[in-house]
Amino acid sequence: MADLTELTLSAARDGLENNEFSSKEMTEAHIDAMADAGVLNAFITATPELALEEAVASDTRRAAGNAGPLDGLPLAIKDLFCTQGVLATAASHILDGFHPPYESTVTANLRRDGAVFLGKTNMDEFAMGSSNETSFYGPVVNPWRRNGADTPIVPGGSSGGSAAAVAARLALAATGTDTGGSIRQPAAFSGIVGLKPTYGRCSRWGIIAFASSLDQAGPMTRSVRDAALMLGSMSGHDPKDSTSADMPVPDFEAVVDQGVKGLKIGIPKEYRVDGMPEEVENLWRQGTQWLQDAGAETVDVSLPQTRYALPAYYIVAPAEASSNLARYDGVRYGLRKEGENLIDMYERTRGEGFGAEVRRRILIGTYVLSAGYYDAHYLKAQKVRTLIARDFATCFELVDAILTPTVPFPAFGQGEKSNDPIAMYLNDVFTVPASLAGLPGISIPAGLSSDGLPLGLQVLGKPFDEETVLRTGRALELAADFSAGPKKWWRAVV
Repeated sequence: MADLTELTLSAARDGLENNEFSSKEMTEAHIDAMADAGVLNAFITATPELALEEAVASDTRRAAGNAGPLDGLPLAIKDLFCTQGVLATAASHILDGFHPPYESTVTANLRRDGAVFLGKTNMDEFAMGSSNETSFYGPVVNPWRRNGADTPIVPGGSSGGSAAAVAARLALAATGTDTGGSIRQPAAFSGIVGLKPTYGRCSRWGIIAFASSLDQAGPMTRSVRDAALMLGSMSGHDPKDSTSADMPVPDFEAVVDQGVKGLKIGIPKEYRVDGMPEEVENLWRQGTQWLQDAGAETVDVSLPQTRYALPAYYIVAPAEASSNLARYDGVRYGLRKEGENLIDMYERTRGEGFGAEVRRRILIGTYVLSAGYYDAHYLKAQKVRTLIARDFATCFELVDAILTPTVPFPAFGQGEKSNDPIAMYLNDVFTVPASLAGLPGISIPAGLSSDGLPLGLQVLGKPFDEETVLRTGRALELAADFSAGPKKWWRAVV
């Protein structure tokens, strides 16, 4: 039997439907792969016993003719999603021992459709980071390496564990969350597909909050078709989430192969930044040519407020984080450090429970919301956010989608930027604008750097037009024919 971990999600689905193998066999293959890849630190909590129980139940349902769209397919779940009875930490010390008594809507939807859960993936603490180095449980290692070098490479963040798990063939697909690029950036660094849906397409209920007006769940997969398949199950209106869109869920998979003939694709001049390697610029040009060859028309466009997106984001997101993280006080759940009085207990718990990056963002957020600074910083950033959304709306009157690089440079080594917060924040320069505007976007692996590391192209679309984003992403995927993968060096590590 072929290696079941090498299948795409859709190919595995088809194989199960054709009785070529069982869910139990497929799940066992992924559990074995997880055990061999401990050095990657992709998982915080593995749940092999639960996964096997779910796989056996899936095989029983399939034999009875009651299989769902994802029945029997082993997935990894980012540890930002609450999963009933299974540890959920957001990769933070402050949530030690938290076993949610409820299930997030997104993971409940995946369970409803028959998915098998392999475990909870590592991430940047509370989704705050771009390299997966801020986790209390240690950094995730990218399964890719530079040519001829053994330096550990970051997988991107905050969904770095999910990205590494999919890239290393430890799971068929995974969930991620994207606040300012935390699906698309690690997807680009790890050579996989990452889709951020429109804000409101997937419910936020049961997802541990970072920045409530930005957080959005999405799939991380090995193909565009897989992303469409996952999104179909993850999406849907949820009355428990006031920001959830009350809209029908399209058949995303049905549109994947419709092509881009007749579409207009915008090429924004503002996405050329100082210091961007020539190889990233060349790949962008190549992507433009690929879409032209596929029948699309490319149009030069302008998004003039783009240069203000990063500073606006790093005011809005920390401000919302400082509010959301105020609930972690050691009183009701998670870490508790006793003190001489209530205030001392709060201070000890939060001081020890939160890592350096989380403390930094709480301090920034509290500062910009404080009296005397609210108008000068937070209110101004919200106005800039409105202008950025207006730029996109104007642009989409002319074009159907926008093509950009996903990141301005390939993945970097662990520790190379962790002491420079500004350099780290610049990882998100191409992903943050769409997050501020609430737009859908996808990252497609499209080439390799001179060091042999993956490079991605990003497609952005109109609100709730994931179909065009997927069609365009699929056209790029076909043209790029990206078949490279990590060399599984970790199997030799004891």
